Amino acid sequence: MRTTGASRPTPGVTRRANGLAWWLASSIIAAASITFATPPPFQGAHHLVQLENPAIQYQKATPRGPVAKLIDRINRGKATLQFDQHFGYLPSLLKQLDVPVSSQMLVYSRTSLQVDHISPETPRALYFNDDVYVGFVQDPQAGTKIEIASADPVHGAVFYTLDQRPQPHPRPARQDSCLQCHASGQSMGVPGHLARSHLIDQRGDPVTFTGDSSVDHRTPMAQRWGGWYLTGDLHGQTHLGNRPWPADDPPPTAQDTSSLPNLDRFLDTSQYLSPHSDVVALMVYEHQRQMHNFITRLNFQARIQLRRYGHIHYLHEPIEAFLRYLLFVDEAPLAAPVTGTSSFQQEFEQRGPTDSKGRSLRQFNLHTRLFKYPCSYLIYSDAFDQLPEPLLDHIYQRLFAILSGEDRSPPWDSITRRHRKAILEILLETKPNLPQYWRKPERGS
Repeated sequence: MRTTGASRPTPGVTRRANGLAWWLASSIIAAASITFATPPPFQGAHHLVQLENPAIQYQKATPRGPVAKLIDRINRGKATLQFDQHFGYLPSLLKQLDVPVSSQMLVYSRTSLQVDHISPETPRALYFNDDVYVGFVQDPQAGTKIEIASADPVHGAVFYTLDQRPQPHPRPARQDSCLQCHASGQSMGVPGHLARSHLIDQRGDPVTFTGDSSVDHRTPMAQRWGGWYLTGDLHGQTHLGNRPWPADDPPPTAQDTSSLPNLDRFLDTSQYLSPHSDVVALMVYEHQRQMHNFITRLNFQARIQLRRYGHIHYLHEPIEAFLRYLLFVDEAPLAAPVTGTSSFQQEFEQRGPTDSKGRSLRQFNLHTRLFKYPCSYLIYSDAFDQLPEPLLDHIYQRLFAILSGEDRSPPWDSITRRHRKAILEILLETKPNLPQYWRKPERGS
């Protein structure tokens, strides 16, 4: 499964180059330029981890994630997938995997395994929860497939497809061929998840000569969502979404699509489970997919170094980079409030956990930043808990030093005392199996 990703040759690129340059210069997103900023790289992330290293053995290992568990339930007769005439197995699959429909995001970039079914009029739908990503294209009767990426707690992203044609015993099938794109420098060199921003032509192809940007919470708003539709109010903040570029006919500069309550001008939303492509869901997804990649990268590197050297002393810089991302140190600030259009925000916050004061790492800010408390909710994930013990111990030591105020050196001095104190208190009440020394937070707070 691919989020907006691989570049494809675009017919007529040279002929349209001058028109696109004019549009970029005169449109409301001109300030963003066609040069995309690259977020600070994770140390060592651009070289590939050898997946068949004896410490990893990715293809030989037995998956443990939620999709593997669903397949096991199906095999034991404890679960079945029901076929819907309009959406195939999608509604049933989302229900079995506890993936909310409100998480729907619509991608019109012609990328993924099923490019022939994707266009600005028929975008691909993506759905996600904390551990699973599901991709859907229209026309189940035409032999399309549901694409699934599972965030395995030990092995990183594991990929599956589910044939959309009616069948006696439907179940996802593992597809390691997805690693051709999903194990690259763009996914930190490990099996991972992608989210990119391109300028897109009216057919849905990336306009390749403008470049592309891998997107996460560090990416400025003006450079996000090329190739994506989004619904919501951004209160004047511009971006690259909602803008398929007509060949030889750049859209009029007066047409502002930065904030839309619906997508009726672009497509028939009745062909999808939801009429929304909620901007809040998009922002959460961008943070989350890269957080999963960070966790997998550290996991793999630690296992390799423990096997080779018996220690993880060489992982100091990657661990520090991981903590910067976990604590949103380099997050691109919001210039104005962001408002979604679906129930995603409410449903996401309700997942908790919450402390005795009703606080949660899932609570949103959406005025100046994404979350109210700058610490990733994926600290509760199985993938985080399954990090090799020496690595997890070191992360906890560093995290406590930062949150307690013991380490106030740059860049940690950018985290306010109020936020450090709140995050520490929330974790003490809601995160099981914290080291005992965390129970004395008064030091340095």
